[in-house]
Amino acid sequence: MSIKIRKLDSSADGFQKALHAVLAFEASEDEAIERAVAQILADVKSRGDAAVLEYTNRFDRLDAKKVAALELPMSELEAALEGLEPKRRAALEAAAARVRGYHEKQKIECGSHSWQYEETDGTVLGQKVTPLDRAGIYVPGGKAAYPSSVLMNAIPARVAGVREIVMVVPTPDGVKNPLVLAAALIGGVDRVFTIGGAQAVGALAYGTETVPAVDKICGPGNAYVASAKRRVFGTVGIDMIAGPSEILVLCDGTTDPRWVAMDLFSQAEHDELAQSILLCPDDAFIARVEDAINELLPAMPRRDVIAASLTSRGALVKVRDMTEACAIANDIAPEHLEISALEPQQWAQQIRHAGAIFLGRYTSESLGDYCAGPNHVLPTSRTARFSSPLGVYDFFKRSSVIEVSAEGAQTLGEIAAELAYGEGLPAHARSAEYRMKQNG
Repeated sequence: MSIKIRKLDSSADGFQKALHAVLAFEASEDEAIERAVAQILADVKSRGDAAVLEYTNRFDRLDAKKVAALELPMSELEAALEGLEPKRRAALEAAAARVRGYHEKQKIECGSHSWQYEETDGTVLGQKVTPLDRAGIYVPGGKAAYPSSVLMNAIPARVAGVREIVMVVPTPDGVKNPLVLAAALIGGVDRVFTIGGAQAVGALAYGTETVPAVDKICGPGNAYVASAKRRVFGTVGIDMIAGPSEILVLCDGTTDPRWVAMDLFSQAEHDELAQSILLCPDDAFIARVEDAINELLPAMPRRDVIAASLTSRGALVKVRDMTEACAIANDIAPEHLEISALEPQQWAQQIRHAGAIFLGRYTSESLGDYCAGPNHVLPTSRTARFSSPLGVYDFFKRSSVIEVSAEGAQTLGEIAAELAYGEGLPAHARSAEYRMKQNG
């Protein structure tokens, strides 16, 4: 099995246009999906449990009599954990411990504490930081099971101090994945409902007789779930609308080309729209990577998906040097950025836009997916230019605190009144003036 991957050269005319053609991706909004999701959400909002039950039984081929029957007892989660093969259980627990440790450190460092200061006139200003009351986690079911996503979504919420974490997961034909259930227990999930799709998003957003309304919904899903999350945003918070997975490898030509080829595979195997790109200043090394791709591909179980991804959205790019590679990386703003080089820290200093940065030849992106510690929920489709990985900070909200002293009311009142009159809002002005001594 041999494939041809697009090759680009940064010194060629039209390079920027060619690169952006590779990067171009717009999630097409399927009108049929949008109509169906709008109907489901409206139905769940108006009929609650009855609608959730109807859609769940229809789409997942179940025969539940009430939504309460779709909530799993904690004993079932405990049994799933106990039933895991010891080596797999140990891996799950080790990953959870590392993810928890990272986010506990993040909580300390990310400005998660309330603060205040007092001005000379006695006015006190500050900020109160409080966790969300309730978070909802959507976990895909059916064809794929993602226990790692359970950990990555639940643990930062728990570390942040969220009071209740509610997980929804579809179980087509009633099939439950024990690793997902075990991850929910280890991650600190409080309630688990075996519902999915747009109806699960609607239930979490609006609340039903059985499913509690949450403050924020996180987690990946199919096109119906993405559409539903987009529609309920504003009623609840959401983490992000994620696009296809991406990896960008910056390599100076000193890494084993087979390692680089497999790193490109690691994203390409997600789906045909995933993107894998290599930037390298060494033509001969690029050729060796291409050879490695064609050597390794036939043995990959998901070789057809990998081949489709690499041929349609992949690229091997010859750059002038590593400095230019960093500049191009900032333009791409990838979800995952590997700097596979002798001096990765040197080049990392030039990176401004990336969801996660993996430094050095031994740091495969897959370690970040499962167990390194930082969150694997990352911005895609160039949104790393303005957004960040999921973290503890996503489960906090900040309230400004203002306590004006009698003396401060004189100074601030004069300023506020002047600006309020300028805006044509006299009640604002008088409200401030009433507290000034000359107007009291």
